[in-house]
Amino acid sequence: MIRISNLYKRFGELEVLKGIDLTIEKGKTAVIIGPSGSGKTTLLRCLNLLEVPNAGTIQLGTETIQFSEKQKLKTSTVAGFRKQTGMVFQSYNLFPHLTAVQNVMEGQVVVKGLSKDEARKKALLQLEKVGLLDRADMYPHQLSGGQQQRVGIARAMAMDPDVLLFDEPTSALDPELVGEVLKVMKDLSNEGMTMVIVTHEMHFARDAADLVIFMDNGAVVETGSPQEVFDQTKNARTLQFLNKVQATI
Repeated sequence: MIRISNLYKRFGELEVLKGIDLTIEKGKTAVIIGPSGSGKTTLLRCLNLLEVPNAGTIQLGTETIQFSEKQKLKTSTVAGFRKQTGMVFQSYNLFPHLTAVQNVMEGQVVVKGLSKDEARKKALLQLEKVGLLDRADMYPHQLSGGQQQRVGIARAMAMDPDVLLFDEPTSALDPELVGEVLKVMKDLSNEGMTMVIVTHEMHFARDAADLVIFMDNGAVVETGSPQEVFDQTKNARTLQFLNKVQATI
């Protein structure tokens, strides 16, 4: 379970998150939607402490951190918290000098201390799961954008996270490659992986989400099932956003 309470984040004088309260149940897929600049990515980055909140509380599984500007987090606290999450970025972030399987192995060896043989076996299983076993020994420049992103998902999964975090994972892809990445994500959702996904893919949000979170101006405006948010909302700001988005798809 993820429980976020009264979470604030500022960059200088700019307040980006304004008292976020959210609960995401274990095994559920939560999709965060909203206009650019609404705080979606910042909230996601706070969940694995790539950004450290100024105030509030995050509970992730059995770990709870209370944030305060007066108290700096210990390195061990940050490392322990991050071990529970796997992050998939917009821009793949693969090591260009490593093959697909080596990219998936790297964190297992360096962070988890697995032997190279153990890590390779596990990496190949994850690459098979995302449909890339036959590309295991190829370098990133030999792979399409969609394939690189699937390697990124395999890399995150190989670390055995409790939660997978996706930051607009299809935004850098050509339209014809989006489907292959969304299929992998939908399969993970169906398997009961806890996921928090920032995306502009409204069709995916409607189809795969258990919980849709609409953010605007640093706050959570509305949460609910896809049906409640997309079909039954009475919130004027949500309606305005959805009408604008649907006019472009």
